[in-house]
Amino acid sequence: MGAITERPKKGGGKAYLAQVKIVRDGKIVHRENRTFERRQAAAAWLEKREAELRAPGGLERAKADDPTLSMVIDQYITDYGGEIGRTKAQVLRAVKATDLGEIPISKVTSADIVAMLRGLDVKPQTRGNYLSHLSAVISAARPAWGHDVDPAVVKDAAIAAKRLKLVVKSQQRQRRPTLDELDALMRHFADRERRRPSMLPMTRVIPFALFSTRRLEEITRIRWADLDVKNSRILVRDMKNPGEKMGNDIWCDLPAPALKFLTSMPKATVKGKETDEIFPYSTDAIGANFTRACLLLGINAPEMPDEDRLHFHDLRHEGTSRLFEMGLNIPHVAAVTGHRSWTSLKRYTHIREAGDKYATWEWLKVADEPYQPRRSGR
Repeated sequence: MGAITERPKKGGGKAYLAQVKIVRDGKIVHRENRTFERRQAAAAWLEKREAELRAPGGLERAKADDPTLSMVIDQYITDYGGEIGRTKAQVLRAVKATDLGEIPISKVTSADIVAMLRGLDVKPQTRGNYLSHLSAVISAARPAWGHDVDPAVVKDAAIAAKRLKLVVKSQQRQRRPTLDELDALMRHFADRERRRPSMLPMTRVIPFALFSTRRLEEITRIRWADLDVKNSRILVRDMKNPGEKMGNDIWCDLPAPALKFLTSMPKATVKGKETDEIFPYSTDAIGANFTRACLLLGINAPEMPDEDRLHFHDLRHEGTSRLFEMGLNIPHVAAVTGHRSWTSLKRYTHIREAGDKYATWEWLKVADEPYQPRRSGR
């Protein structure tokens, strides 16, 4: 009646899906599942749930059950797990751990959601992410699984949260790396790559992120099959876009330095098998290396406000700013960045044409030599 399936996580590690299924006369009459971080926890829940369903009237009670929000979130992650990003999954797990997660789905009110937001020790901008990701779960609960819940509870909670200033619109980051900071990062990683052949190629990843303006998750999804060298462009799959991600595949132009760094990479192998991914590394590994280096080099400090810290995503902002400084107009920049709406790029229109400060950057020479094949970071 029950089974446990081991599933790899997108950012590395494993999760365990415990599934209960009851079949009568060749038809599935009941099915439920939950996802756990440990196999032992999955096995314990499965044993307990099977015993409950076998008990007299167990199936009838299960059909009449009103699952908690936490259980519905598990169901959402199970059914849509391959389509949600790392941040969204983290936020949903955080919601599960709150008091809100223990409330039956049909009993969740806008007041409960506002109370959950009040209890979060995060910035008002981050609370907006919680609302957005929770809304996706609530919106799917009735049509996908027949749960009795009013999708308007999140909308009403959002209105109240804005009036109470629990949620504010995210401010656009203005942080750009300086050449000195980039030089320090490149020297740091070049030294590490010389001393540790298994080190992932940050001296290729950082310049490619900057010159291509690609997001970290996009970089790790790029495949050789999606590279058009002749026309200097790449097919970016599942590009982030408000209200749409899966299937949002867009051809993006590759500036000359970006193409050079990309083609300097070898065909890589993962666990002895050749992979089509050009950068076969996890987003967690790349992000952690970048964050640690910024702290070690004094670029960032624990006491710094977030707006002063350098994030990997700031390389995209720097790359976009560079294109405007080179004199490109909005349509040409959008062809590189992948922005469908030019409105998002209007924040850069104040930038004056100043040429390409990277034209003589010493680290461009890194791409002159093919990167030596190394063990994958996954």
